[in-house]
Amino acid sequence: MKSFVKSAAIAVTLSMCASSVVFADESVRLTGSGASFPAPIYLTWFKDFSKKTAGVTVDYQSKGSGAGVQDFLNKTVDFAASDSAMKDEDIAKVAEGVQLLPMTAGEIVLAYNLPGSPKGLKLPRDVYSNIFLGKITQWNDPQIVAANPELKLPALPITVVVRADSSGTTAVFTKHMSTINPEFKTALGEGNTVNWPASDKFIKSPKNDGVTATVRQTPGAIGYIEYGFAKLAKVDFAQLQNKAGQYVVPNAESGAAALAAVKFPENLVAWLPDPDGAQSYPITSYTWMIFRKHNENPAKAKAMREMVEYGLTEGQKIADSMGYIPLPQAVVDQVRKASANIQ
Repeated sequence: MKSFVKSAAIAVTLSMCASSVVFADESVRLTGSGASFPAPIYLTWFKDFSKKTAGVTVDYQSKGSGAGVQDFLNKTVDFAASDSAMKDEDIAKVAEGVQLLPMTAGEIVLAYNLPGSPKGLKLPRDVYSNIFLGKITQWNDPQIVAANPELKLPALPITVVVRADSSGTTAVFTKHMSTINPEFKTALGEGNTVNWPASDKFIKSPKNDGVTATVRQTPGAIGYIEYGFAKLAKVDFAQLQNKAGQYVVPNAESGAAALAAVKFPENLVAWLPDPDGAQSYPITSYTWMIFRKHNENPAKAKAMREMVEYGLTEGQKIADSMGYIPLPQAVVDQVRKASANIQ
């Protein structure tokens, strides 16, 4: 057992270091939980950061945005992650203050499973929103056929796969749907959870990887997942019609086009429920890490700032290859400045 004197001396040394910190004399373990949307890239970042930073280990549990925010409020984790940021009423419960940092961005795709794996399925705005309202129920519906004259669509019921847990991915998805379809807004609304239609053709699965697996295993299925999961699982996903009327595939370019017009306010929370621009992918969002501004352990606070800096530099280099959108430089600069509030 290290003595109190030695621990105190190390803490003082850490707090006095100006730029880089050697954590080897006192191991620091950071714990985080939350969003599954960015989990693949976060887990890659944290593994590499832990490997390259002596004495620091970062553990992250992918359990959904809602569960992560609850863990943060319960003080069972050092940081959380959420695609739906954090509600003002929850922020007010944190006496230490809250710092939200957008760390990456991604696109929500509609993954599908059809016989023969037909590629290039196009879904108009009113069609895909009505599928999730339970109003369009067959793959050979005339509206889907009309948008895809080159595809042979089967007379197969549509099985809709949605999230079973409190999900920031659901919040982003339903915010978009409520923006483009007034009936969706009235009937289902938006949020981490919504009351999906009561139908045996709606299946619930936990987290992005659960929805991905269910779509893969269910002929006729369609579900909403983060692009990186679709890319990793090699599932088919639709081209979606954007606000400009264009059918767009998700990728770094169409995501960056969507993000281009976003200006962050001081709290670094901004949404783009239906982005402008002919090249913009229509369901695109930032996702946030959540920190306390005042932390009892200065070594942990320093390690978290170092972790953020890694994400802003080395971490952004792998975003595109993993199915995420690299942060615009202006956003990187804003996040770096705000991360100084983690003390």
